[in-house]
Amino acid sequence: MKEQPDLLNGSIAPKLMAFAIPLAMTSILQQLFNAADIAVIGQFAGKHAMAAVGCNSPVIALTVNLFVGVSIGANVIIANFTGQQDERRIRESVHTAMVLAIICGVFVTCVGQIIARPMISLLDTPAVIAPMAVKYLRIYFMGMIFIMLYNFEAAIFRSQGDTGTPLRCLMISGILNVILNLFFVIVLKMDVAGVALATVLSNGVSAGLLFWHLCRAKSAVRLQKGSFRLEGSILKDILRIGVPSGLQGVVFSISNLVIQSAINSLGPDVVAGSAAAFNMEVLGYYILNSFAQAAVTFVGQNYGAGNLPRCRKITRQALILDEVCAMSVAALLIIFGHRILMLFNPDPAVIHFGYIRATILLSTQALNVVNEVLSGAMRGYGISMVPAAVTFIGVCGTRILWVYTVFRHSHTWYTLMAVYPVSWLITMVVMIAAYFISIKKIRIRLETSGDANN
Repeated sequence: MKEQPDLLNGSIAPKLMAFAIPLAMTSILQQLFNAADIAVIGQFAGKHAMAAVGCNSPVIALTVNLFVGVSIGANVIIANFTGQQDERRIRESVHTAMVLAIICGVFVTCVGQIIARPMISLLDTPAVIAPMAVKYLRIYFMGMIFIMLYNFEAAIFRSQGDTGTPLRCLMISGILNVILNLFFVIVLKMDVAGVALATVLSNGVSAGLLFWHLCRAKSAVRLQKGSFRLEGSILKDILRIGVPSGLQGVVFSISNLVIQSAINSLGPDVVAGSAAAFNMEVLGYYILNSFAQAAVTFVGQNYGAGNLPRCRKITRQALILDEVCAMSVAALLIIFGHRILMLFNPDPAVIHFGYIRATILLSTQALNVVNEVLSGAMRGYGISMVPAAVTFIGVCGTRILWVYTVFRHSHTWYTLMAVYPVSWLITMVVMIAAYFISIKKIRIRLETSGDANN
């Protein structure tokens, strides 16, 4: 691991950019695993196979996000101890996080095999693609332990301000993923099974590389034989922050499952177009989310050091930088949208429906920037339940209500896609209020504690 950057002193904006850009690139590359699956399938196995892979995205997100969210708890706890310069607690936190990752990975793998077919049926997936969708999902879940390990390992690196190492490891596995996709699908004719297997193997490589780096680290985050155990108090804190963070992701996934079911009701062309657009627009989202993740680590370390004014300054600068970067990328994706969608499938109907989705979501993404950054900042303070509750009300509630009321009366693609900006706007209003109330409570608590110490 390279030398830890100093997040507690000096200028903020350049360090935010240095943290966020590699993190965004890492997330984009991670998403390209699935994008490569869809692109190869769309070009060499047809749009039905492409739709079978694409319609699995909400199912995978639903079952994974709760446990991946727990890794955010590990990030916050390790960052707090880093701000306090408590090396013993850093070591205990790192090893607790690794054991927890293995437990989560095994659990999700087992559950995934059980729920694969019922979940595909629950989504009203068209009969022509349902068997292929189940096959892809079951193979994908076999590699869940690698996904969990990678995310927890990456959280450890992020807690130290290092987002470059996970990026380099993922670049290697990403290249391998593309090569294996082409080999399994074109040479071995394995269709959806081939792209799922390629993803599993590639995730195994990225997790293994990060594990190797952690074993060689020259700081308190180094993995040591005989230290792998669950430390009760640290596990409790990780879960206290991580579980609500995971539930926030699950809320998004539940609402997206409802939306995916509505998308499926509009036919295979819409399903395929939506899948292609998702893999395009998510590139913009990962730019957006990278600054939110930066806020988690930067606020986490500085709150651990007791510097509340710097925490507030970090949040403001993260918001500004995020809006500029996210909307610039969104504009480029809209301009080149048709060309990008053709990489997934040349069918005009697929491109038409995909571009409608991408344009609506990308052009209104500025609303979601506020939600993501403020959520990240609150998690950095150790406040995780509040943003999760706000998201449940603003996102999940709005989207489910919209699908079963507005969309039912106006059964069109435009009406369904309008639910995204509407839910973001409602959530943003509530999130801003929740953030300022939380900050006021933290300030009062710190002032009271300071007075007591005096």
